[in-house]
Amino acid sequence: MKENLNIELKERYSKRKSEIISRLNDFKNVKNEDLFYELCFCLLTPQCPAKKADAIVQELKKADFRNKNINVHDFLKTTRFHNNRAKYFSEMKSKYNFIEQELKEKISTEKKRDFLVENVKGIGLKEAGHFLRNTGHENLAILDRHILKHLAELKVIEEVPKTLTKKKYLDIERKFKEFSKKINIPMDHLDLLFWSMETREIFK
Repeated sequence: MKENLNIELKERYSKRKSEIISRLNDFKNVKNEDLFYELCFCLLTPQCPAKKADAIVQELKKADFRNKNINVHDFLKTTRFHNNRAKYFSEMKSKYNFIEQELKEKISTEKKRDFLVENVKGIGLKEAGHFLRNTGHENLAILDRHILKHLAELKVIEEVPKTLTKKKYLDIERKFKEFSKKINIPMDHLDLLFWSMETREIFK
């Protein structure tokens, strides 16, 4: 049963491999001026559909939120927890120059993830990993509930955990990496493949 699932997964991957590689290359070529808005996107993604989050970010970009003093709450009022989100956005914007400078340092991707978690309110390991992947970094797990569901179905993990401590998150990430090596599909590719199985498209 497990082997059949692995074979099916490899078949799905072969059909979408070129599309996945192309999308990951897009991430590696994100313009410097768009990094701020990518962080906005990842602040929005918890409990907000990716397409909706992207649409809101595009509106923020048009309004030049990065450089102008606008009321971000007006853009977020259709999302859950919009009052908290508005605070997170405003705080992130106020310290973005510091954040940007730190991310330019020659440190490991894991340390960049830890830095984001520690310094950007509203960002956890999943969101930090998502931002880094979407800006060209590799080999970090983005443990969304959909990804966890697929990992459980493939017996990589016993079950979808009800909560994710940092220790648990890193343990699952390690298992995910081991599985990707075993099946010979890079973890970043698997992430987009799993998402395409949910949404039928390669987005972000």
